[in-house]
Amino acid sequence: MPKHYGNGMGKSKKKGELTQRQKDTLARHKKHHTAKHITEMTKLMKQGKTFGESHKIAMKKVGK
Repeated sequence: MPKHYGNGMGKSKKKGELTQRQKDTLARHKKHHTAKHITEMTKLMKQGKTFGESHKIAMKKVGK
């Protein structure tokens, strides 16, 4: 039998979907950034990037 790590409470997500936490954080983030920035971040997170990575890339690519 394979050994399981962690407590089994990890949030697995399908690629191409945002977790509820990501959606909530983006909603708060929206107040400070343009729709283009949020769209870019959403696209990147759906590809598997973290919130922080997505923000950094979006800032470089489309700005605030």
